[in-house]
Amino acid sequence: MPLSNELLYNAGQNNFMKKSIILAVLPMFLLVSAAVFAQTKNQTELKIVPSVDLKRYSGKWFEIARYPNKFQKQCVGNTTATYAIKSADKIEVLNQCVKKDGVVEDAKGEARIVDKLTNAKLEVRFAPKFLSFISAVWGDYWIIDLDENYQYAAVGDPKREYFWILSRKPEMDDATYQNILRRAEQKGFNPGKVIKTPQNVSIVKGAVIEKQ
Repeated sequence: MPLSNELLYNAGQNNFMKKSIILAVLPMFLLVSAAVFAQTKNQTELKIVPSVDLKRYSGKWFEIARYPNKFQKQCVGNTTATYAIKSADKIEVLNQCVKKDGVVEDAKGEARIVDKLTNAKLEVRFAPKFLSFISAVWGDYWIIDLDENYQYAAVGDPKREYFWILSRKPEMDDATYQNILRRAEQKGFNPGKVIKTPQNVSIVKGAVIEKQ
């Protein structure tokens, strides 16, 4: 059955409107795509340390400073991380900190080696073992700075969303601390976001007291 003039007119109008919408949206889409591409291009690859001896790296570390993050917001001080080698590519992780109520919180997890050439790229999970097949439960743990005597380390992730400074001792001299921050800044981290972690603290009536 032939189309009436009115139907032909309406069909033409609809096609015109569709083309107009596409032409209006296309520049915006191209602009957003270009911005995303530029941002990705400017985000240089995070450089890790050339090599890590995991036997020397294992043991207890004190958290000196970090980026704020949601899974440590309950911690007020005395934050430590202890690593123990379980097998050729598995490391046991024990994170501890003191909460405002004075209770010591434990978080047990596991780390696996991602880059076996350097041992500097790992992934850590704290979710139950039966969920380990889900990639989302693993978080990047890249060692980006390491003292030659394994007395301090800096850890981050390739998106620069997380950052920690660790030390074998609960204190760190300011010169070493500032040098670590300077090198981290050169790798794309923001020193202005870093907060120091109190060590040697005690809780007295809900107040955090740092011992001198």
